[in-house]
Amino acid sequence: MSNSKNKWLVPVAFTNIYVIWGITFLAISFGLKGFPPFILSGLRFLVAGILMIGYLLSKGEKANSLVNWKKNAITGILILTGGTGLVAWGEQYVTASEAAISIATGPFWFIAIDRKNWKYYFSDKFIPIGLIIGFIGLVFFLKGSVHSNAAHAAGAGNLRITAFIVLGLSSIAWVLGSLYSKKNPASQSTFMNIAQQLIVAGAASFMIAFFRKEWTDFSVSAVPLSAWFGVLFLIFFGSIVAYLSYIWLLSVKPAALVSTHTYINPIVTVIAGWIVAHQSINGGQLYGLFIILLGVLLTNVTKYFKLSKRSKVKIRRLRRFFNRAGRRYQPI
Repeated sequence: MSNSKNKWLVPVAFTNIYVIWGITFLAISFGLKGFPPFILSGLRFLVAGILMIGYLLSKGEKANSLVNWKKNAITGILILTGGTGLVAWGEQYVTASEAAISIATGPFWFIAIDRKNWKYYFSDKFIPIGLIIGFIGLVFFLKGSVHSNAAHAAGAGNLRITAFIVLGLSSIAWVLGSLYSKKNPASQSTFMNIAQQLIVAGAASFMIAFFRKEWTDFSVSAVPLSAWFGVLFLIFFGSIVAYLSYIWLLSVKPAALVSTHTYINPIVTVIAGWIVAHQSINGGQLYGLFIILLGVLLTNVTKYFKLSKRSKVKIRRLRRFFNRAGRRYQPI
């Protein structure tokens, strides 16, 4: 893939994971109005995976490598079943915004676990500074969310505490799966890898739903229309478009920088909740959002203002030209 093409694909892919996954937290809350958490997760993953692999097989791609299935199974179970599936469970007891905030520790787990790239992360002083500022913003954001009326209405007691712990574990599972995917890529197209990950994750989610006895009282006829709309969004946008963008970005950008989507997602979730579900945004949340944005800007500041070698050579030549001109026309 050419560098010129990557230049356009990278910002588009980042926009997908920043915006779509922010709305996904809200879509999950709609889906939970009619589906238990792991049935919801299994449905979105399995349908998306079957649609993708069916299309790829019709185009002549092969899916008969057991080694690739194994690699994608590990990635899919960690990222999707463990990461996203646990988010769906947690959103039974906390708001969509709180869930988005709770898993925003992702960049810190990436840096802590990804020892191979420690030298890169800490050679650029803006990255750790930006991550720290982003974390401070999350604290303010969480404080504002905890004191909101919606947070109190979502539930109380030990279940909420358990939900926050589970959401933290989901963030770790997501990081482990992402790093495994980056370091152990399957030898297939990105589309085929994602299709296999989705299929395995969907099957694993349905198995968990079976052991949790979610199927016992579940009735398709009782699912409201809003829940079906949530599922459709999760299948086509959350599980295909955004997930494809995420896995591709992991192959071309450092994992900790890709994980900055966990800082932007809560912003999108709160805004989407305000527009779609009429959830209020208080001053504490807005203050936290501003600090989070500042942190994300700093983690990427070097990339934004990085000059090519050719540009640096031109600047040096111009500098020498003006220095010579200045010496030549010095006043007597």
